[in-house]
Amino acid sequence: MEEVSAINNIASENIDFSMFALFMSADYVVKTVIIILVIASIYSWSIIVAKILRLRQLKQMEKEFEEIFWSGNSFEDLYETLNFNKLDPKSKIFCAAISEWKKSRPSLDSQTNSNLESLKDRMQRSMIVTFNKESEVIEKNLTFLATSGSTAPFIGLFGTVWGIMNSFKSIAVAQNTNLSVVAPGIAEALFATALGLFVAIPAVVAYNKISNDLSKYFISLETFMDEFTTIFFRQLENK
Repeated sequence: MEEVSAINNIASENIDFSMFALFMSADYVVKTVIIILVIASIYSWSIIVAKILRLRQLKQMEKEFEEIFWSGNSFEDLYETLNFNKLDPKSKIFCAAISEWKKSRPSLDSQTNSNLESLKDRMQRSMIVTFNKESEVIEKNLTFLATSGSTAPFIGLFGTVWGIMNSFKSIAVAQNTNLSVVAPGIAEALFATALGLFVAIPAVVAYNKISNDLSKYFISLETFMDEFTTIFFRQLENK
């Protein structure tokens, strides 16, 4: 038994278990799985970083917008000031509404209830269209994080199963259960599993966090739309 153990130890010492060596020694199926997971990880992290930076930018622009909006200037002056900001969704929503109002001003001389209701409906639709477009842009690629989080473990598991199958094949061919025979395939299998989890865990955590922050931001946009509509038509009716 001691001699067999010594032989196994010597054999295991000659096996390179570095990640690069495991990748190079894997067959084409496991290599494909590893490449897919590595690409998914890189792309996921690029999305995570981009979304975090974008959220910070949105919060900063929202703060600046609030300061300008509540400065006491007229809506026309605010429109001239904010119309140049092409990155802030809240500014775009405001400018879309004011732009619709400017187009309808000639027909509002009488300021009848029907005219005001028609204007209100058009302005709200204009704001909603802008809101939907901006939401789509902000949420772009976010679903990839959810997809990676749900599928990466199973992709890694597929590589695991395939690696274990290779180990059993090696045992059958060599008719030997020596560690040097089964270790490479098992190591490849465990490497694929670990890589799948490495992709999935950050993707799920980031998706939940970013989705929650975006939901709060979208709620603030919807609140602004309602608040702005109320203030605007109250001022219009008092003229």
